[in-house]
Amino acid sequence: MALDADTLEQLLETVSRFVEERLRPLEPRVAEEDAIPAEIVGEMRRLGLFGLSIPEDYGGLGLTMSEEVQVAFRLGRTSPAFRSLLGTNNGIGSQGLVMDGTEEQRRHYLPKLASGELIGSFCLTEAGSGSDAGSLRTAAKADGDDFVLNGTKRYITNAPEAGVFTVFARTDPDTRDARGVTAFVIDADTPGISLGALDKKMGQRGAHTCDVNFDDVRVPASAIIGGPARLNQGFKTAMKVLDRGRLHIGAVCVGVAERLIEDSLRYALDREQFGQPIAEFQLIQAMLADSKAEAYATRCMVEETARRKDAEIPVSTEAACCKLYATEMVGRVADRAVQIHGGAGYIADYGVERFYRDVRLFRIYEGTSQIQQLVIARNMIREARNW
Repeated sequence: MALDADTLEQLLETVSRFVEERLRPLEPRVAEEDAIPAEIVGEMRRLGLFGLSIPEDYGGLGLTMSEEVQVAFRLGRTSPAFRSLLGTNNGIGSQGLVMDGTEEQRRHYLPKLASGELIGSFCLTEAGSGSDAGSLRTAAKADGDDFVLNGTKRYITNAPEAGVFTVFARTDPDTRDARGVTAFVIDADTPGISLGALDKKMGQRGAHTCDVNFDDVRVPASAIIGGPARLNQGFKTAMKVLDRGRLHIGAVCVGVAERLIEDSLRYALDREQFGQPIAEFQLIQAMLADSKAEAYATRCMVEETARRKDAEIPVSTEAACCKLYATEMVGRVADRAVQIHGGAGYIADYGVERFYRDVRLFRIYEGTSQIQQLVIARNMIREARNW
């Protein structure tokens, strides 16, 4: 249910103030320590940021997609690590339950996810199945009324902090594609689950990923998301969840780009060469203008696609367009920001080089740019054949 205009405006102002006053000053500390301070996590919980997209009936704010992207625009204006911590609870860590879970599963997990008491994590990627997610090899073998899981998931966001995992495993051993995959919801303290060492990443320090190992992990059939009736239907759940996540990531990229544009413009107005601010030079102006135009175009794409999703119009193609364009766009904006800053852009003191590294991940996770191209083209071909 959409918020009334005054309540939404108050929420957006609160988030903006939190980002500007609390999160941005902590960016260097988070990058140095590779950790988000506990007091900030507590403030996120009190602001309700872990439950933005979780329905009100389960303790969340129940934002529409249009409202969620407005919040994401603002969260994107600081280090992506902050957004990443709460992002899984609002997206891939909870939406499988919201969309396809049983009422019992929703009642048990969603209030804890909405409050931030639990961190959710999404276990799909493996060493041998990334873009080809349907070829995953983690197996869930039926054993009486239970399933026994064995396998390893890789690059799992928020796994070190997670209290519950959404796990995708092959339940039909005779398949080698998505048709034999089932989604499970599994508590992180279930015997047989262990974590690998923290991944040492190019960027996004403070946002943690690692391997998640499943060694004879026994779970009841009731752990299947949606119950036993949804056996072998897990990949459909994953794709629905990722469609929503792609819109959210697109909105975050807009926020990051707008932050970088403002930082670059401020620097260009202050920095003087040849007796005048470099903002007066047309080649600098061209970079600023290109970045502004691309960020504005992306904002419009994301807002329009969110409106369509709220109207229950299928947006698989449009969501992929947003994810593709937004993540490529913010990479170009970050590159121009470094160039406008010149030597200062290469120095850590200004923070631009950190964003340059941070945004590179957006083009990879939740579906690479190349996968988005395939989704878009295949949907176009399918629609054309239906004509």
